[in-house]
Amino acid sequence: MLRQALHRPLRPFRSNHDADTEETGTNSNNTDHTVENGKSHEEGEKTPVGFWDPSLKHVRKRAISKWIVTTLVLMTFILGVLSIYWGVFFRVETRLKHLLVYVVDFDGVAPYDTGNPPLVGPAIVQLTEKMVQSGQPTLGFGTRLPSEFNNDPLQVRQAVYDWDAWAAIIINPNATAMLYSAIATGNASYDPLGACQLVYQDARDDTNWSNFMSPIISMLMTEAQSTVGTLWAQNILQNASNPTTLANIQAVPQALNPAIGFSHFNLRPMYPYTTLPAVSIGLIYLIIISFFSFSFYMPIHMQYLNPKDHPPLKFHQLIIWRWCTTVLAYIFLSLAYSLISLAFQVNFSHMNPVASETQVTNMAYDNPIAYGRGTFLVYWALNFWGMVALGLACENVAMVVGQPWMGMWLIFWVITNVSTSFYDIEIAPGFYHWGYAWPLHSVVEASRQILFDLHSRIGLDFGILIAWGAVNTTLFPICCWFQRWKTQRNVHEYWPMD
Repeated sequence: MLRQALHRPLRPFRSNHDADTEETGTNSNNTDHTVENGKSHEEGEKTPVGFWDPSLKHVRKRAISKWIVTTLVLMTFILGVLSIYWGVFFRVETRLKHLLVYVVDFDGVAPYDTGNPPLVGPAIVQLTEKMVQSGQPTLGFGTRLPSEFNNDPLQVRQAVYDWDAWAAIIINPNATAMLYSAIATGNASYDPLGACQLVYQDARDDTNWSNFMSPIISMLMTEAQSTVGTLWAQNILQNASNPTTLANIQAVPQALNPAIGFSHFNLRPMYPYTTLPAVSIGLIYLIIISFFSFSFYMPIHMQYLNPKDHPPLKFHQLIIWRWCTTVLAYIFLSLAYSLISLAFQVNFSHMNPVASETQVTNMAYDNPIAYGRGTFLVYWALNFWGMVALGLACENVAMVVGQPWMGMWLIFWVITNVSTSFYDIEIAPGFYHWGYAWPLHSVVEASRQILFDLHSRIGLDFGILIAWGAVNTTLFPICCWFQRWKTQRNVHEYWPMD
């Protein structure tokens, strides 16, 4: 027992007061810890309540008021911006007269007069003038004298190629004389299609041609054949008692019915059809790609301003970095966009055997490119400058307005560009004349010229795109500074959530 007592550890002396205090303190600490845990648990997991609970009164009021204002803003935006697209076609029938169609009568005009009184030419000219004077919606048929074209039908075709007119109706020299000759000689080789020509190029604007021009011109040609056929039949039947005349009519029935026809000369046809996306709807994605590049590249740029394990980059150097890498990205993104047309076998390499501006290109050789083997490089350069013009504008606006207004800007940017590039401004209300300076209008016009060897205004088109790039480059540092200013002052671009 003594040995056990000697080896037992000594305990410090405590009074009863000390023991009570220690016990009380321990209980107090446990109680405080329990209270803290209870408070934390209560704050972390609040009990859900119903929508009409009184504690949510101020939240409901704030949420409903913001919902109403947001909806009104979106409704105003829809009415204002989407109206731009609908407005392009508002009363378009009253402006079809802006689509000029030359009517040139060479029939019986010196030096082609043969002594026979002309019948075909005057009848068609009178018919077109009657259509214009009727007050009904129609194309801008304009009678032109052969002397304005040096009495050369090919110069009329040249005028169409040069965009002086959208189309031309040519009554060929001696159209009436050929009818007389066919009946007089019984010439079985007479071809009614040799009487008149219809000259146009639907690659200039296939929408204009197919939707507005072709239906009216087709109706005109049908009525012209009927009118001339009636007048000619009355003239011939007066001498039908002559056995020789009757025999010749039997030998050349086409000289009596239909008597005349129209040869179609589509100088630059819209073919192959895989070119359609490259000059129309596909260009919408050029805008979208330019827009979304901001969201993809911005986190990369911001690494220079997040000083976790490095000092932040000087702001002016960050601006230079951002601009250079953005434009460099456009080079590769525009290349990828251009390669899509190449991958789907749009012609970029071989020339069309028909090089004349007044002759119809051979569709067997696909689209008649304008710059030989350098066509793809020019096409790529156009898409690059198009992305610079469209994309830098998106970059600047995105930095200024932020989310979610960037989405509204994209809609506005797409609609204003599409409305003034895919549809002819000549037949749009005068309000839309600003569209001639909009980027996509120049991209569409130059794309058609490159791929279809149309009348060239490519210098003007590139100039407009480069000007857009220069203006937005000037604004770029200002917009970068404004974005930093908003960040430093915690400026809310949308409803604050508290």
